[in-house]
Amino acid sequence: MDDELHIAGVVVHCAPSRLAAISRAVSRMADIVVHASSERGKLVVTLEAATSEALAERIGEIHRIDGVLSAALVYQCADSLAAMNEEMPDAPA
Repeated sequence: MDDELHIAGVVVHCAPSRLAAISRAVSRMADIVVHASSERGKLVVTLEAATSEALAERIGEIHRIDGVLSAALVYQCADSLAAMNEEMPDAPA
């Protein structure tokens, strides 16, 4: 079986008073990017991993950070690394 890449979008809801610290902690985690935050205590992040189990484990790690109220998976896709690295032709004009 080909190696795979799994990509997930997650919304993290946290205590607003802990937002900055949680954002820093999540940003330091490997293969995770914080894309947006709200003063009301929400972060939008993406994760990459080799398996869906590894994604679930990483979401669990986020959820266990002090001040995180929830970490909800909102999107997941997976494909082979070969397909992910395949160059796409330009669309006709």
